[in-house]
Amino acid sequence: MTIVYTVLLAIAAFGLGAVPFSVLVGRWLLKANIQSYGDGNPGAVNVFRAGGQKAGYLAVFLDVAKGVPFVFLAYSWLDLPGLSIVAVALSAMLGHAFSPFLGWRGGKAVAITFGVLLALPQHEALLAFIACVVAGFLFVENDAWVVVLGSAGALAYLTITGSESWIILLMLCIMALLIYRHFQDLRSMPRLRGRLIRWLQSILRDTTSV
Repeated sequence: MTIVYTVLLAIAAFGLGAVPFSVLVGRWLLKANIQSYGDGNPGAVNVFRAGGQKAGYLAVFLDVAKGVPFVFLAYSWLDLPGLSIVAVALSAMLGHAFSPFLGWRGGKAVAITFGVLLALPQHEALLAFIACVVAGFLFVENDAWVVVLGSAGALAYLTITGSESWIILLMLCIMALLIYRHFQDLRSMPRLRGRLIRWLQSILRDTTSV
């Protein structure tokens, strides 16, 4: 039954992951095609660019949330083995990244990564990913490098702390998918510390103006 449950959940996870919520939110709430904004990515960032802040937050929530239910079912309800959980989690992400509803194109799989990791009870994976992404955001200019370095940092943390092998495998696969989806933006080397310097400068300006 393990194989049957794994296949069924993987198919369901792929189907839910493939639903382009950001595109639908942009169409229904903003009456706009978000793929005509910015980089053309069918993700929540372009909902914000289309001019809808509330709609953007809703799109982020939905893109994160669709990574949760079937991974949660696989682990917490059905107690499937680690490789089955990896298969279900990756299916959700692949559905988002290669949606049949968008001609096998899709988003960059960042938001759904948070959802997949949120569904796991081993919250150290999610916390390590968030911490590394935040650190990357402060020190690196290019957002694609921020995301990839975040996953690489989380992978290193999980490996060093001796986490279960299937979680390490999942993070390795997540990093590989993020690299693939951000490959074009990764071709330019990242500029370091720009955001941190500007942030410190703004704090100094605010302090001296008081």
